[in-house]
Amino acid sequence: MRVAIAGAGAVGRSIARELITNGHEILLIDKDPGSIKPERVPDAEWLLADACELSSLEEARLDRCDVVIAATGDDKVNLVTSLLAKTEFGVPRTVGRVNHPNNEWLFTEAWGVDVNVSTPRIMSALVEEAVTVGDLVRLFTFRQGNANLVELTLPADSPYVGKPAGLIPFPENCALVSILRDGMVYTPDPEQPVESGDELLFVVPPDNEDELERLLSPEHHHG
Repeated sequence: MRVAIAGAGAVGRSIARELITNGHEILLIDKDPGSIKPERVPDAEWLLADACELSSLEEARLDRCDVVIAATGDDKVNLVTSLLAKTEFGVPRTVGRVNHPNNEWLFTEAWGVDVNVSTPRIMSALVEEAVTVGDLVRLFTFRQGNANLVELTLPADSPYVGKPAGLIPFPENCALVSILRDGMVYTPDPEQPVESGDELLFVVPPDNEDELERLLSPEHHHG
């Protein structure tokens, strides 16, 4: 695909590198001469231009792009770029970076944005997308030591619903680090009961993940 990225800062450049690795053609656009550093992403095309100007976007041949990513640090620029890409150039897919969460409501199809991306949103989407209730989701692996941070949403039919956390026979070296419930974060103490629908976060060695999943959601375990 041909992808134009407005904003050649750290975010734009890292998206560009990733997409080039995946075989896409990339054009990086930035209006700040100091940001034009072709040596940083040598396989991309570079254009010194203002992505909010129609003439710049014509020069960039935006009508030939499959995707436009508005990745500048300025939400107004990202909105205008997405809107122009969509309305003036008929770009099939636009992605807008949201820098300030309180502007997120603007990043909609009315402004020509197909997908809006804010870092907190990505993180929550990655968690939610992966989660079926009762399945263990690996969020990340700690570099030091042999442990993963994992998440499990407690199913209603778990044998431990309503039981105090201290009475659950967790596997060896497995620590319950927090309980997310109704948007609140609880630090688990042994008296704290776990409820159906709680998101439980654990630090656990990879070898004990299966045992943990079997313990908490025997009906859902696919191991």
